[in-house]
Amino acid sequence: MVWLAHAGPGASGSGDSGMVLSGPGSAPARGARRINAVLTAVRGMVVHAVAAGEAAGHLVPLLYEFADDRDLPGQARAEDGQMSWRMRALHRGCEAESPVSRAADADIAAVTMACRSARDRLIVLLMARAGLRRGEVAGLRRSDVHLLADSRPLGCGTARAHVHVVRREDDPNGAWAKSRRRRVVPLDFLTVQAFDSYQFERMAVLGAMGSDLVFVNLFRPPLGAPMRLDAVNDLVAAASRRAGISPVLRPHQLRHPFGSNVADAGGGIDVIASLLGHVSAASSQVYCCCSSRPAPPTTYGCSSHARASSCMSGGSSSWRTPAS
Repeated sequence: MVWLAHAGPGASGSGDSGMVLSGPGSAPARGARRINAVLTAVRGMVVHAVAAGEAAGHLVPLLYEFADDRDLPGQARAEDGQMSWRMRALHRGCEAESPVSRAADADIAAVTMACRSARDRLIVLLMARAGLRRGEVAGLRRSDVHLLADSRPLGCGTARAHVHVVRREDDPNGAWAKSRRRRVVPLDFLTVQAFDSYQFERMAVLGAMGSDLVFVNLFRPPLGAPMRLDAVNDLVAAASRRAGISPVLRPHQLRHPFGSNVADAGGGIDVIASLLGHVSAASSQVYCCCSSRPAPPTTYGCSSHARASSCMSGGSSSWRTPAS
């Protein structure tokens, strides 16, 4: 690791054994993130070589620490009750965590107030108060939205108002969810009310009800066509300029405060990962880094939707989304 940190490109592959390299105390040639990427590649090649019989097996314990699962909570152990083994990399650089680029709560409120339509306000709230990505917002179907206190008549067992984020490959506007895993995101009262307002606005546009997508063109032709992804950027930028925010906000900056606010409310890292659609809980650690509270522990024993609902003020509505 010392060699990776201080040997620059000139030393890599050099046959000059007499080259003198600067060591700790000098500016490193590679950062911790780059070093970890190199080590990951090396570990993968060594494991493959050992599995293929092209390298000695004693190399694997030099790279990994082996441990059993007896120190893990019961919910994290194998379901069959048998002891299993896990590996942890022995060598890893410490990557400094930098806070995510997030919009201030006051800026989000100003952008929401600067929106000129119920549709635009709902889009902002879904990113800021539900943590949806731009593509997930544009790809929402009406059948994904459940605003009733009890959605069992719709065939859904999830309680309270929520949306289902589903990855689809056939959205006509090219929108798609980044994560392949489906997830359920609870909605608070403000977002539910924004859905109600947008529904009345959409019903007033002829042709808008023919699309199963939630967000369609209401103010420019072709009316009722699925809303494009770049239109989401345009509306956020335009609302930011009207609110006097410079530089203008980007859609992803509206999503980041949601993760931080869940951490502030006491949500565990696994809850943040579940709500934001992160494959790895490590991606959610940065939200605890910029939170005003210590990083909450991972929680076990109940569903992520139930734990998320305890961190958010949910709401319900009597309005039911039309069937697709």
